[in-house]
Amino acid sequence: MAFNGTWKIERNENYEKFMEVMGVNIMKRKLGAHDNLKITIQQDGNKFTVKESSNFRTIDIEFTLGVNFEYSLADGTELTGSWNTEGNKLVGTFTRKDNGKVLTAYREIVGDELVQTYVYEGVEAKRIFKR
Repeated sequence: MAFNGTWKIERNENYEKFMEVMGVNIMKRKLGAHDNLKITIQQDGNKFTVKESSNFRTIDIEFTLGVNFEYSLADGTELTGSWNTEGNKLVGTFTRKDNGKVLTAYREIVGDELVQTYVYEGVEAKRIFKR
């Protein structure tokens, strides 16, 4: 249950480049890099409830480990996929509906931080959160 809690974005690493490769236009990239994202995670066994709240939207996501679900990114990109665990990490494998390319996401606790890593088309970005 180490993921439980409310996490506020602290900093980004290579996030604008990642959004560019994802096809997000420059205006949305600039806004997205400063979205003041807050994530609230509640885990109950294999079930997760995640609330993402930013300057642009608030969305509630419920998923069960290993079960496919649909999700839309803030820019409207639609994905389908699932989260699983690998050791102490949550690993999400999602396929874009528009082009069939895979986005991989990782969530892990490092010290007192929640580190979200995204990999798409060979570009890696990190978003680091604190409670």
